[in-house]
Amino acid sequence: MRVVVPFAAESPKTRLSPVLTGRERRSLARAMLADVLDAIVAAGHEPTVLSTAPIDLENDFEFALADEVVAATAVAVDDRPLTEAVNARLPAGTGDGESNDDPDLAPVGVVMADLALTTPAALERLLAGEADVAIAPGRGGGTNALAVRHPEFRVDYHGASYLDHREIAADCGATVEIVDSFRLSTDIDEPDDLVEVLVHGTEHAPARLRSFGFELAERDGRVTVARGDDSA
Repeated sequence: MRVVVPFAAESPKTRLSPVLTGRERRSLARAMLADVLDAIVAAGHEPTVLSTAPIDLENDFEFALADEVVAATAVAVDDRPLTEAVNARLPAGTGDGESNDDPDLAPVGVVMADLALTTPAALERLLAGEADVAIAPGRGGGTNALAVRHPEFRVDYHGASYLDHREIAADCGATVEIVDSFRLSTDIDEPDDLVEVLVHGTEHAPARLRSFGFELAERDGRVTVARGDDSA
């Protein structure tokens, strides 16, 4: 399955600005993207990075991506809003927003680039199902990942998108599967999320955080992260 991975290339992860500089946020965002691409390829699927600006998979990272990941991954630049850019690449889209009348429409996965905890097994739960639309909800009502097989389904990432996507699927008569997965539900947006990367992250993202000086710590009986003498 072709899996679209939306990626904000220029100013990612602004909500992490209290604890990370702009350069560090860009580095961590690319590390999380690399972990997502690794998992997609290891699960036997083909990722397309849907980037807001050009990105070079061989030269824009502070580490080397595996050769098989670079070979399997396409990059498409699209600076339109997220909803519009993703809809253009769903089964009835052509990439430019026009409709596609091909009756044999290939399914499409959509996986967010900040799912730093994801694994091949977690992705297979989402992508290998038989429902017209499989949804992996995020915390707070968002949608972190989708597998779309129905030609009339469209995304809408505004507000409580998880609820909206269930309603959109019902309106077009699509069957729905909800994928309850800790690894797919945990997107990395806020400083408090960094502890999950250090505890459950797979490769590149936890390595980048440790290179910035972050480590696990305990505060008020709870596990958190600390950077030198400062708590994040």
